[in-house]
Amino acid sequence: MTPAALDLQSILTLNDGNRIPCLGFGTYEMSGTQAYDAVTEALNAGYRHIDSATWYENEKQCGQAILDFCKATGTQRSAIFYTTKLMINTSYDDTMKAIQFSLDECGLGYIDLYLIHGPLGGPNARKECWRAICDSQKEGKLKSIGVSCFGVRHLEEILAMGLVVPAINQIDLHPFMTRSAIVKFCHEHKIALEAWAPLVRGLRFDHPAIVSLARKYNKEPAQVLLRYSLQKNYVAIPKSVSKTRIMSNTNIFDFELAPKR
Repeated sequence: MTPAALDLQSILTLNDGNRIPCLGFGTYEMSGTQAYDAVTEALNAGYRHIDSATWYENEKQCGQAILDFCKATGTQRSAIFYTTKLMINTSYDDTMKAIQFSLDECGLGYIDLYLIHGPLGGPNARKECWRAICDSQKEGKLKSIGVSCFGVRHLEEILAMGLVVPAINQIDLHPFMTRSAIVKFCHEHKIALEAWAPLVRGLRFDHPAIVSLARKYNKEPAQVLLRYSLQKNYVAIPKSVSKTRIMSNTNIFDFELAPKR
């Protein structure tokens, strides 16, 4: 897909054949009611990709917001892409229980994308978790599976198991943290990249280069950063509890960043 062809409903096809919306909505550090309201606003604004995690303690509210939106609008559950993540890496059995917990919490029937939230716990724990996640995918509980915050060594370890290749590696990825080695490895193995902090936590909105580009394209710094992610073919999941910013973050499809010369 060419950058100019991007829109709010643009999707990326994963290595398992499933499709993920390129622009998602993150819910990190959102309380229960706050998460419900923010997800509802995001869905009303046109987002069709919601990112949660057991660690966030808002899976129930995210799932309920999706179910209520679908009921109110006649939208099919299959039209909403829902992600959640394993909180702790311990064992095969604990991971199976954690997956069932997340399914029960969100109430959505299945999870579109399930990730190991991070590499902590050591190689044996990571391998047992991945084995359980692969088995849950076979059972139809999880559509796509992947990892988060994995480095090249961690990815090599998973690939060496000879099981399912992760569909996604969700990492901190933006113009100020390009992660070239991880990006190269993921490209070589057809692992999609997802930026969990595409807005750099708002810390670089006043960087001269970002300010200059924002002026050039008559856009906000956040919009420039999101456009960067999408043109890199990364999935981006900005977060906000502000209705204005939730809407503003979708206003990134009427311009294209020129290639660096």
